[in-house]
Amino acid sequence: MTLFSIIGLFYITNEKNKFYNNPLSHEIVNKIEQKHLELNQIVFEKYGIKVNVPIYISDTISNNLFGLAAIDKRENIVITLNKNRFKENEQYMIDTVLPHEYAHALMFLFGDFSQENGGHTKKWEEICSTISGKRCERFVQDNDILVEKIGL
Repeated sequence: MTLFSIIGLFYITNEKNKFYNNPLSHEIVNKIEQKHLELNQIVFEKYGIKVNVPIYISDTISNNLFGLAAIDKRENIVITLNKNRFKENEQYMIDTVLPHEYAHALMFLFGDFSQENGGHTKKWEEICSTISGKRCERFVQDNDILVEKIGL
């Protein structure tokens, strides 16, 4: 009995660490790339500009962040998505968080660096909605992931 418990504990720990110690699956990366292409196309259709904001996946940003748009040291606009949040709901990260952060990136591109409401201004909300973002009215909430996952 003890041996089976030890083996079970090892298995559970190993399965959990597989996600955290490895990059995202090719399937998830492909979904992110597809969404990225879709967002680029929408931006071109709606705003007449071609953009290609790099998207990075990181397991070092704070777990209270789902993602962030920022300007890097070379003054390039970049989006970073929190790898650990993909474990909770990959579809939410792709369909909700990525467009949310893309809208922030577009604000930077348009020269609007407003900190009003944490960067969630009326203009940001309009951009987010225009590029088919979901939940563009506010910050991402932990409960959003759970609600979407159970289909409410």
